[in-house]
Amino acid sequence: MSETPPRNRLSDETSPYLRQHARNPVAWQPWDDQALEQARREGKPILLSIGYSACHWCHVMAHESFEDEATARVMNELFVNIKVDREERPDLDKIYQTAFHLLQRRAGGWPLTMFLTHDDQTPFVGGTYFPKTARYGMPAFVDILHRISAHYRQHRDELRAQNQALRDALRMEGDAPGSGTGASLTDAPLRAARQQLLGSFDPVHGGFGGAPKFPHPTHLERLLRHWAASLARGQADAQAGSAALFTLHQMALGGVYDQLGGGFYRYSVDGEWQIPHFEKMLYDNGPLLALYAQAWRATREPLFRRIAEETGEWAIREMQAPEGGYHATLDADSEGEEGKFYLWSREQVQAVLGADEYAAFAARYGLDQPPNFEQHAWHLRMTDALAKPLPAASEAETAAADDRLNAARRKLLERRGQRIWPGRDEKILTAWNGLMIRGMAIAGRHLDRADFVTSAERALDFIRSTLWRDSRLLAVHMAGQSRLNAYLDDHAFLIDGILELLQCRWREGDLDFALALADVLLDHFEDREAGGFFFTSSDHERLILRPKAAHDDAVPSGNGVAAQVLLKLGHLTGRTAYLDAAERVLRWAWPLLEQMPASCSAVLAGLEDYLEPGQTVVLRGEGAALDAWRARCAAPYAPNRLTLAIPPDAALPGLLAERRAGASPVIAYVCAGLHCLAPIAVLDDLERALEPVAIAAS
Repeated sequence: MSETPPRNRLSDETSPYLRQHARNPVAWQPWDDQALEQARREGKPILLSIGYSACHWCHVMAHESFEDEATARVMNELFVNIKVDREERPDLDKIYQTAFHLLQRRAGGWPLTMFLTHDDQTPFVGGTYFPKTARYGMPAFVDILHRISAHYRQHRDELRAQNQALRDALRMEGDAPGSGTGASLTDAPLRAARQQLLGSFDPVHGGFGGAPKFPHPTHLERLLRHWAASLARGQADAQAGSAALFTLHQMALGGVYDQLGGGFYRYSVDGEWQIPHFEKMLYDNGPLLALYAQAWRATREPLFRRIAEETGEWAIREMQAPEGGYHATLDADSEGEEGKFYLWSREQVQAVLGADEYAAFAARYGLDQPPNFEQHAWHLRMTDALAKPLPAASEAETAAADDRLNAARRKLLERRGQRIWPGRDEKILTAWNGLMIRGMAIAGRHLDRADFVTSAERALDFIRSTLWRDSRLLAVHMAGQSRLNAYLDDHAFLIDGILELLQCRWREGDLDFALALADVLLDHFEDREAGGFFFTSSDHERLILRPKAAHDDAVPSGNGVAAQVLLKLGHLTGRTAYLDAAERVLRWAWPLLEQMPASCSAVLAGLEDYLEPGQTVVLRGEGAALDAWRARCAAPYAPNRLTLAIPPDAALPGLLAERRAGASPVIAYVCAGLHCLAPIAVLDDLERALEPVAIAAS
């Protein structure tokens, strides 16, 4: 039987999300000149639907409404219908999510359903998920379509006045509330952020706030860095450290972590980390991988090491393409049901494990308790009582018990792999790859996992060979095509990943690539008048807004990461243009840092690095001695240290060229900001130079 032919223009797209809708009876179009011109020509408002392939409620709305012939007829008659993959077009998503917030006075989400004017794409009303029939306190989707179309025809003059007010409000969203140009940059926002985060900390279950509960890696990293800085000063902030480490511990035990296969789900629908929303996102797992590796380095807690190793192994096994890049997401649904791939019945587990194995596994992972999911199913999590061995157990008994449980987990993982898998969105997104490259490099360095470092290098090599063209970066690769102008996050996150990789092992060309990316940031993204970086480049498609944000969302703020990496590169190479641009970010963002510091953790890390520049350690030498010195610098948890171990024959730019090898096997150049020590040729002397920022496990 021949395949059903496509029914709209999405069949030519590479995005898996868009292609999922190619056979809808809705006359979907991608966001392009053709679709926008049709709206202008016909005078029809635009129905803009933004989602992504792993989004559960996107699937629900698609099945209910977009696959329904009657609903599609109404949509096609009254609107020009445009579908957008938010992972490919975060610029559009940022604009229209912000507009939704301004119009509705609440946070948006996905699917995002916005209605835009036909001529200038200004949103005039919007929502998220709409049901096909009236329920959940919402009217039926078709009724909404008729009302909006009628209102648009009858009230265009009023809408134009509203639209101008919205455009003005959108522009204000891109500017910090005031000017920080002449402000004195202090550590006050760092202290205020600590208070805000601890004020929302859940001391019973960990995390911040209640259900639904998200991991918030940027919050955890801020508290972990704050704790590390307090230890370096000899004034340990146990409260900040405990909040971060306790949260990491509770997440590791809960159902928000995949107890069989590794990796974290998007969030927990409850406040106890037990039942997740089952999609797995690359952008969550890269930062969490880094955090667990850093937490292990700081505490030597075995649980943290296991979680980091399993998460890295999951990323290599299930998310890395043969060509090297990392895929974007794993869907929440399989066989049309959310979470079905991950759920178990007692009978299914008993069919795989022996009686003794089952008894131990059931006690550890909650199968001896009532079902915790729909339809009498269990989602695995570690029960609090048995998450750690009993104090009376000997070391040998504990090891034997762990071996039995690990064997049981391997058997169940193998059996699970025989099920129908969730869909995988195989887009390779530059920004998200930057986050995972960073996570793999940090974990590889702290856990001594050379395979993690190799994995990260493969991803970087893929991006450089396929997404770096004519000295400009592209945002997405899919089905053999690299496309779309790269965004701020693509550049900043990739530079960050490169700098972490360089701390694992020196490779010719990697630093040059990072510097080239930094130059593109300054040339095409910086707001030279107000400071900070726009999300889109100067030669990007003209939209109703050129976003520029300091706050973190699901990923760290691109402005915050840009400030951090530019400070590192500036101190490393002596290029003051990088240092000046980083300072301009901080001054532009300063009013927001004063008002809502906890929402700007990435920028706060840049502020911390600006106020107390971290150590830059350049080691010149070769062989085993160079490796030993590099390992010593990498051993403690010192997030404000950048260490490069460079062989004698490397060609180096700028100030680095003056860091020459000498007669000794290794020469160390240690600087903090603009202050540098005399070259060091004895390891004991290096030890003393490193002590002020070394946060080692007790």
